Amino acid sequence: MENPASRDLDTLPIEEVLRIINSEDAKAAHAVAKAIHEIAKVVKMCAHSLTCGGRVIYMGAGTSGRLGILDAAETWPTFSVPPGTFVGLIAGGPEAVFRAKEFSEDKTEEAISQLNEIGLSSKDTVIGLSASGRTPYVLAGLEYAKSLSCSTALITANPAERWPSYIDAIVCVDTGPEVIAGSTRMKSGLAELMVLHMISTGAMVMTGRVYRNLMVDVQATTAKTTERAKRIIMLLTGADYEEASRLLRESGGSAKLAVLMKRKNLSPDEARDALERAGGFLRLALGE
Repeated sequence: MENPASRDLDTLPIEEVLRIINSEDAKAAHAVAKAIHEIAKVVKMCAHSLTCGGRVIYMGAGTSGRLGILDAAETWPTFSVPPGTFVGLIAGGPEAVFRAKEFSEDKTEEAISQLNEIGLSSKDTVIGLSASGRTPYVLAGLEYAKSLSCSTALITANPAERWPSYIDAIVCVDTGPEVIAGSTRMKSGLAELMVLHMISTGAMVMTGRVYRNLMVDVQATTAKTTERAKRIIMLLTGADYEEASRLLRESGGSAKLAVLMKRKNLSPDEARDALERAGGFLRLALGE
């Protein structure tokens, strides 16, 4: 479908071209806002899987697959979830991340093979990513996942009225026609990334990896993240920089554990036991 706002794009000054792109991109957030109720359902599905020892698995082709891999990769350094808790699968395999293999989106057997390779379990939630909602690779993966009793969801930009019964939740973010007709890496890709951020962040909030609005489970593995962990400890306990550094060392690099040690005057082992009893929720462990 042609977008009337960009019909004569090739005749316009470049700054006007960019203004049109920016104006159209702004519509993505409004489209996502209309889908909050459906997104919340998917977040709850993911949180349930994580609580039960399952995983969140994204599946997509092309841009959608790359966005899923991006979001999955960011969860470990941000929230310290074990590697492999969020998984991104792409049609065409890892090589397709760097070089387009668009023909792979039609390979239904590849979707099933990839899910078998990662040991798909009924505890997992599988989320298909497809702007059109028709990508064979994605639909085959969702159908196979449901045959193993997984929770399933589809994120799409296609406002279809009917969807296969093997999909438990549909998140439709209708962003309208693209600036470049058919180029779903633009608005629909942007909206898809927004939804993915909501899903992963929401699931982390629901499973105790956020306290207030702080990433208390941040992985202190680099100079940057170590300093961030120290700042979190200082903010939540009133400790100075030197004490925060000591607490972080004694806690084994866990800002969450260090905060509980300081606030409740606990040893590392005592704090660890308290967090375990609280299911990893710092607020609960603090008695708030």
